[in-house]
Amino acid sequence: MRKMQAEPYRDIDFSKGKRGAVIVSGPGKTKISIRLDNAVLDHFRAIAEAAGGGNYQSLINNALVAHIHQQSLLATLRKVVREELAHAAGAPETWKPKAPSPKTGRRGLRTTHA
Repeated sequence: MRKMQAEPYRDIDFSKGKRGAVIVSGPGKTKISIRLDNAVLDHFRAIAEAAGGGNYQSLINNALVAHIHQQSLLATLRKVVREELAHAAGAPETWKPKAPSPKTGRRGLRTTHA
């Protein structure tokens, strides 16, 4: 095996250099270290490569965000089904539509006692 020689000394001025990340991440993003199965990485890397390149880490982030939204939707759906079942069981309530939410623009259900 060939011995590696150190690079000769270069006169580089680091007096204006700054410590830290070269690329600053945007707001709402945090750099972490995470261990994932090789199969997970291979899957997302293959998707990114099939799309003509890109960032597989963004694909992983998007998949996690979609999972969070799906869980939130499932929780809301379960709540509505429980309320409907209680109503069908004979709870003395009438159901009227709510005004659209200012945040989502969606209508919900409002319970009023008869």
